[in-house]
Amino acid sequence: MGTLYIVATPIGNMEDITIRAIKTLFSVDIIACEDTRRTGLLLQELKKRYSGHPGIDPGSSINKMDSGTTAGMTQGSKLIRYDDQHEQSHAPFLIQKLEEGKSVALVSDAGTPLISDPGYTLVREAVKRNIKVVSVPGPSAAIAALSVSGLPTNNFLFLGYPPEKQSHRKELFLSLSDFKRPPLARARGGLDKPITIIFYCAPHKLLQTLGDMKEALGDIDIVIARELTKVHEEVWRGKLSETLNHFSDTQGEFVVLFNVKYKHASTNTPFTHPC
Repeated sequence: MGTLYIVATPIGNMEDITIRAIKTLFSVDIIACEDTRRTGLLLQELKKRYSGHPGIDPGSSINKMDSGTTAGMTQGSKLIRYDDQHEQSHAPFLIQKLEEGKSVALVSDAGTPLISDPGYTLVREAVKRNIKVVSVPGPSAAIAALSVSGLPTNNFLFLGYPPEKQSHRKELFLSLSDFKRPPLARARGGLDKPITIIFYCAPHKLLQTLGDMKEALGDIDIVIARELTKVHEEVWRGKLSETLNHFSDTQGEFVVLFNVKYKHASTNTPFTHPC
């Protein structure tokens, strides 16, 4: 049996990659990635920067795949496309290679795989077949944003990307305004405190999504992190009503954070916690 490595890659700053991640990417037989061109460029840059580092020997490993061809993979390449469109069709091939003893690294375009990215099908199937799955941890935009937000960090809920359909988004945000305290909250002690909500937002959906939030939650305090670890990184804090003016330019990658307090059974008014 081979090993499936879940490898985190930088979300913007190349220096955030770990030495362990570099060693893993250069040593595995196959790299499953969302975009073969983008990951190929990453490997070339890593080879250029770190080929002289102790313990790192890139060699010609970018082109060492010799197990034949499959959809999305060409002879002589170790990269296979593994995006949303190919997750179901390419997972069986990767499982087959793992069962043959090959090592596979799963990467996303940026950050930690499976966090609002493909990979669940592959990991689930590997676990079912008793194939070893190893985490090679590193950058995650959600956790990076939470750590600098100034919001409570003990309890948080990650929503991924909100629904595409506006009515479904509004329904989601309304449900957060009526956030019920779990039955064991008081017994566990820590769950009767504010919970921070985190989600990703595509640039073209930002203003509409913020408008939906305001309609459902009111003019709450909010934190928006944009372009984390990049040259134009920004962590903005303020009221929802102020976001329309501030974010007239919606270019970049966005993480949105705010918090609510569990609603007690004796009241119909949700609690919000200021930034």
